[in-house]
Amino acid sequence: MLLTMPSHSLQVLGMHLSFTAEADQHQVEKAKRLAEKRYQELETRGTQISRERLLVFLALGLADDLLQANQERAAMQERLHALLAKIDEE
Repeated sequence: MLLTMPSHSLQVLGMHLSFTAEADQHQVEKAKRLAEKRYQELETRGTQISRERLLVFLALGLADDLLQANQERAAMQERLHALLAKIDEE
């Protein structure tokens, strides 16, 4: 049985986007709100920076957040494995 991904259509940062993704509509809306919030924060901080540069800064900031979250998750998994190993020793 072939499962199709849900399609989404939304207005974000002044652009209309249509795409398919595994995420449900609620998750897509949360991602949209986060992107718009971060963009507004960058826009208010920056001097006359072009929209393209702001979008690149936004992408880099979100990518950095993802990398940090992945590192934290990996560290937590290591601690969990160490604790499980201690439990198994007893």
